[in-house]
Amino acid sequence: MSVRPPAVAGQFYPGTRGSLLAVLDRCIPSGVKAGKAVGLVAPHAGYLYSGATAGATYARAVIPDRVAVLAPNHTGVGDPIAVWDCGAWSTPLGEVQVDEELAGALLRRCPEASDDRTAHFHENPFSHQEHSLEVQLPFIQRFNPASRILPVCVGTHDRSALASLGDALAEVVRSAGGDVLIVASSDMTHFEPSGRARAKDDLAIARVRALDPEGLLAVVRKHSISMCGVAPVAAMLWAAKSLGAGECELVDYSHSGMITGDDSEVVGYAGLVIR
Repeated sequence: MSVRPPAVAGQFYPGTRGSLLAVLDRCIPSGVKAGKAVGLVAPHAGYLYSGATAGATYARAVIPDRVAVLAPNHTGVGDPIAVWDCGAWSTPLGEVQVDEELAGALLRRCPEASDDRTAHFHENPFSHQEHSLEVQLPFIQRFNPASRILPVCVGTHDRSALASLGDALAEVVRSAGGDVLIVASSDMTHFEPSGRARAKDDLAIARVRALDPEGLLAVVRKHSISMCGVAPVAAMLWAAKSLGAGECELVDYSHSGMITGDDSEVVGYAGLVIR
């Protein structure tokens, strides 16, 4: 398979080009000044719930022609650090080309990474497809239709493997000869009352804002924070620190209860930009 088809179009986001563009334009605020960024954290729920937080976050960062997207593995299928290394990904907005040069460089530099596509898309009809990377792509396409992507599905929480991924990614970015944005896909606390979810999420957000991947992993473990993308966020932070990042802005925080009206069991969403 050279082109990864959309798996959640029509579910997490609209399945037609016109409808998707209309939703994206509602999610993205106008008049926001974008700046150069090293990385960002964006949520990956259905656009009805997390699209506004994602849109506000992408609007704050210049989206270059090359974007590495690190996303968690919800399905359990595939290798621990799985790279889709060639071809393209398709959405209702068209195809996004895979940056084969970046993918090859990452595979050479990170021993824990493998060129495994099954983590991204598999043939088991009884299992869900991974969505957490796919839902980032329409935002990237909307801001820069020329962007190429380095898709990485992260299914390990091993500290040394994540640090190795971050260090290797930083080397790849330094050698790229141009700007590369690192997007980490993550939702925050899952299915807890909104007050408790915000309190837990504030602990994790504080470690992200401090550019502290070790502390993020520790606080998520200590307080049982169900932040599904903690691993890709930690790897992105290791890379960002190596690349000289010095600050992190919390752009937006929201939760599903703001849409459903039910605060008894929510999912949290945070958008952050690292410069």
